[in-house]
Amino acid sequence: MHRSKKDGYFHRVHRLSPTRFWINNPTPKEAAFSIEAGAVACTTNPTYVANQLRRNDVPEAVYQIVDELNQEADSNDQAVDRVMQELIKPIMEQFRSLYERSSGEAGFVSIQGNPHHDDDAERIVNEAIEYRKLGRNFIAKVAVTPAGLKAIEALIELDIPIIATEIMGLPQAIATCELYNRVSERSGKRPALYVTHITGIFDEYLQRAAERHSYDIEPDILFQAGSIVARRQYVLMQERGYPGVFLGGGARGLHHFTELVGGDLHITINWQRAAAELIKSNPPVIWRMFNPAPEAVVEELLAKVPAFRSAYCEDGLSAEEFAEFGPVQHFREMFVQGWDSAARKIASRRQ
Repeated sequence: MHRSKKDGYFHRVHRLSPTRFWINNPTPKEAAFSIEAGAVACTTNPTYVANQLRRNDVPEAVYQIVDELNQEADSNDQAVDRVMQELIKPIMEQFRSLYERSSGEAGFVSIQGNPHHDDDAERIVNEAIEYRKLGRNFIAKVAVTPAGLKAIEALIELDIPIIATEIMGLPQAIATCELYNRVSERSGKRPALYVTHITGIFDEYLQRAAERHSYDIEPDILFQAGSIVARRQYVLMQERGYPGVFLGGGARGLHHFTELVGGDLHITINWQRAAAELIKSNPPVIWRMFNPAPEAVVEELLAKVPAFRSAYCEDGLSAEEFAEFGPVQHFREMFVQGWDSAARKIASRRQ
C-alpha cells in the first residue's frame, strides 16, 4: 500500500494519539524536514553552537556569522551567545507560521542561555527578555534549580512562556507546578508552561552510576528506570490537575519516544539518530504510555539505585538539592562542555 508523507510515522502518531513531536537542536534544513514530518515546536540548548560547528556539512554562511559577530563581541561567552541567537533566528522564522496558525499554542522555539550562570536568577531572566526580541514564538528554557525557580517566578509575572527543564525527578516537577499555581493566582498571568522529564539523560546517568558502583541489578530492569519515572510524573500531573504540558526530552534511544506514545504530552528528540530513524523504520503507533512496570521492578530499582529513589519519591529531594542531584549535574556538564567548546572554536578564528 502506498503511503503519502501525511502517513509518515509522526503524522500517524498525531492522528492516532494525543502525543506530539518536537525537534531538538536542528539545522534549518532539519527544521524544514521536521515540520514536514509533523513537528509542532522546537527546542534548543546551550550546546547548539558547538553542535552546528562540529558537523561535517557546516555551511560557509555559518562561519560568516561567526566571524562577523566575533569582531563585535567583548568576550568569548558573548560571542557564543550572539552566534547562538543569530543561528536560531531562522529556525524561529520557520516555526512562526505554526505559532500564528495555532494562536500561540504551537510553533515555539526555545533558547537556554549560558550554563555558567545557571545560579544567577536575575541573569537568566535578563537573557530571556533579550531572546524574546527575536520573535513572538520564543519560549524560555530554564533549569529547575533554586535559582531557576526564582527565574521562573519572574518569567511568569512577565507572561513569558516557559519550558521548565533539567527535571529528573518528581520533586522538581511538583515544585515547578505548585510555584506556577501560586504565582499565576497572585499575578493573573498564565503563560504557556512545559514541564519536562529528561528521560534519556536520566537513564544515561543511572547506567554510568551502575557501572561505577557495580549495582547488582539486571540491565533489563535498569533500562526501564527513566520511563517509569516519566510515567509517574505524567500521571501525578494529570491526577492533581497541575498546570503545564508534560514534555519528554533528552532521548538516548528510540524507546524514549515510543514508550511514551499515548499520553497527552509532547516529546522533543534530535533529528539525527532519532526522528530520522523513526521515520525510516516507521514502527506501528502503539499506546505504551500506560503500560505499568511490574511492582517487583519498581521495588528493585528503589532498593538498589539511590538516584532512582530520589527521583521516584515525592520527598526524594529537597529544593536545595535540585542543582546538585547527580543526573542534573550530568546534564549541566554537557551544556558547559558544549558552550566552552563553541567558545574555543570561535576564539580560534580570531587568531
